[in-house]
Amino acid sequence: MTDPYAFETLAIHAGQSADPSTGAVMPPVYLTSTYKQDAVGKTRGYEYSRTGNPTRHALENCLAALEDGKQGLAFASGMAAADAVLHLLSQGDHVLAAHDLYGGTYRIFRTVFERLGVSFTFADASDTARFLEQIGDNTRLVWLETPTNPLLDLCDLAAIAEGAHSHPSQPLVCVDNTFATPYLQQPLALGADISLHSTTKYLGGHSDVVGGALVMRDEDLAQRLAFVQNAVGAIPGPLDCFLVLRGIKTLPIRMDRHSANASRLAEHLAADDRVRRVRYPGLPSHSQHELAQRQMRLPGGMISFEVAAGEATARRLVESTQLFTLAESLGGVESLIELPAPMTHASVAGSPLEVDPSLVRLSVGLEAADDLIQDLDQALHNAHQS
Repeated sequence: MTDPYAFETLAIHAGQSADPSTGAVMPPVYLTSTYKQDAVGKTRGYEYSRTGNPTRHALENCLAALEDGKQGLAFASGMAAADAVLHLLSQGDHVLAAHDLYGGTYRIFRTVFERLGVSFTFADASDTARFLEQIGDNTRLVWLETPTNPLLDLCDLAAIAEGAHSHPSQPLVCVDNTFATPYLQQPLALGADISLHSTTKYLGGHSDVVGGALVMRDEDLAQRLAFVQNAVGAIPGPLDCFLVLRGIKTLPIRMDRHSANASRLAEHLAADDRVRRVRYPGLPSHSQHELAQRQMRLPGGMISFEVAAGEATARRLVESTQLFTLAESLGGVESLIELPAPMTHASVAGSPLEVDPSLVRLSVGLEAADDLIQDLDQALHNAHQS
């Protein structure tokens, strides 16, 4: 199922059809490791579930349709998906990456692949011209997040993709689209080669599954990554795929509500003297607000802000909420709060990517916005009384 169907329709139907043997509306969960062959080498499309599973293929086809890509690939986690992309590289290759990104991504760059002879440069991707100047003759990959984790900076995907592809080294452009989801942003349509997701987050949407995905716009590239997926074997189980597929069906309406709630909270926090700075692409005060309006359908459900009184007060704040749960991860129906510096981004401590310890990150859920505002107000009050 492809165009002319709208995104909301594709989210429910793409890659899925009623089971031909039973008429089941939802794709069955194929809990099998192997498949009967009709003769030696003559299969019915599947031979071994590391290589392919019908439930996983339903998810992969759905993801490809949502990103308007040629092929989707599902993985056991977002980091497994990132690892597959990095396996395209060889010793001596160079990666240009945004200077604000997920701590786990930085960790695999510096502690795993740098040790294997791949070099990395981290630069401010919001300054397109200066960022592109960092591409060298051995640059094989440009790695982007937009909005970034945790600072919620943006970069101009179309301009960077065009600049990267016009460079003589012609590096691939991979965009971690986890914060935005395919509903809010379409990296492949803007020129990226790979769109990456932690399906654990908004795509799953219910904090009950761990997974990752890649979607490619080029069939040859997709086949190279499919080879890595099979050879390395970091694939999700069929039940995990089923849960992500289930979550995707409500993705559009959930993202609408996540964005609406986050907009309310960001405006409220921006007016609070106890908060030094609110980072949210939907606020006119965001330095890239215009780009967000042009590049994204909505500004999303993630907010970061700095507590004016500093680290100790920020720590008390995140430990004082009642509706916001103090936890890592994001993108579920419930609201989460965390301190990135000692939690999700501990791996960048002591590096140029180190995070301000007073920075608080919110994953705004689907609760009533007024209740969430009240919870933050009481937590801010309690944090400043201690």
